[in-house]
Amino acid sequence: MSKTQRLDKILANLGFGSRKDIRSICKQGLVTIDNKVVKSSSIHVDPYQSEIKVGEDLIEYREFVYLMMNKPPDVISATEDSRHETVIDLIDTSFRVFDVFPVGRLDKDTEGLLLLTNDGQLAHKLLSPKKHVPKTYYAKVEGKVTDKDIKAFKAGVTLEDGYKTLPSELEIIKSADVSEIALTIYEGKFHQVKRMFEAVDKKVIYLKRLTMGTLSLDKDLELGEYRELTEDELESLTN
Repeated sequence: MSKTQRLDKILANLGFGSRKDIRSICKQGLVTIDNKVVKSSSIHVDPYQSEIKVGEDLIEYREFVYLMMNKPPDVISATEDSRHETVIDLIDTSFRVFDVFPVGRLDKDTEGLLLLTNDGQLAHKLLSPKKHVPKTYYAKVEGKVTDKDIKAFKAGVTLEDGYKTLPSELEIIKSADVSEIALTIYEGKFHQVKRMFEAVDKKVIYLKRLTMGTLSLDKDLELGEYRELTEDELESLTN
């Protein structure tokens, strides 16, 4: 069954301007569908089945965009902010026109895996508290992390506001005055990893997210870099 949409909506989503701009482009005879000039921007067309051109440019339509970013520190996980640089500021205009947004938030000083998309249904699935989507973090922690902490995290720790976390999986990479750990949690409370370690009298001094669901941070991505998900990554994440 074909999935038709208004022509002005299709072209607006691809960054060809406002609907008023697109109406003007059509009236000038610059838009063709299957090699026929179309002067009405309100007609319905299936962008996956028809060949749409604006001038000499053949458009490649897609409804959703999925980006993996290695979020740098000092950048906030938001679509806009009057005082701070956002993750949206780091991506190219060709992706911004799709109105992508970060799926969940990483603290300003936290690095690592961040998914950006305009697929609201997938975002809801990944963020829903009922889904318990696992997220793994690497952290450096002031204080010696021990087996006692592993047991406490496995049982769930009580945060300063009285909330008891779900059981989590703590792996000690290095136990020292500054310990190194990997932690997998199944929920996303505000500043959760930092607050969990505060609950056992320790302090997180560096935090990086490594995974979210089936998605793992591409080790080739430098801080601030991003790329589109592969078909395999997207299929695994959505399933």
